[in-house]
Amino acid sequence: MDWLWWVGAGLLLVVIEIISLELVLIMFAGGAFAAAGVNAAGGPVWLQVLTFAVVSAALLFTLRPWLLRHLRDRVPLTETNAAAQVGRPALVVDTVTEFDGRVKLSGEVWSARTEDGAPSLRTGTEARVVRIDGATAVVRRESADHPPADHPPADHPTA
Repeated sequence: MDWLWWVGAGLLLVVIEIISLELVLIMFAGGAFAAAGVNAAGGPVWLQVLTFAVVSAALLFTLRPWLLRHLRDRVPLTETNAAAQVGRPALVVDTVTEFDGRVKLSGEVWSARTEDGAPSLRTGTEARVVRIDGATAVVRRESADHPPADHPPADHPTA
């Protein structure tokens, strides 16, 4: 009946994996289920622990990379939070220099700056976010030289 402890641990790891979706704890759950099998077959505790470690490591370093690669091929990565702002249009609401400024980005006012050595952007200038540096949007002037990035349509910054 000691094998039930391994099964319980495996099920708990599966439940936590469902919440995290990182494909790590499910590999440890596989190790726990393998250790439960060794226990059910009458194996000693040291063999159960060794089985848990070896099977978990094998799954983690072989199956997980394969699953992640195939998952990324099937499901496109959707950027969220600050990373989702890169490539979006912005409207300068307070002159942006390479040190400070403000832009309206996706309906919110963000602190902003230009890239090093880039000219300042005056109030009312349309810009595009190049990257997010901490809580600051690094922007460049929107022009014909820089076509819009492949990005889902965003709210117009003047709205």
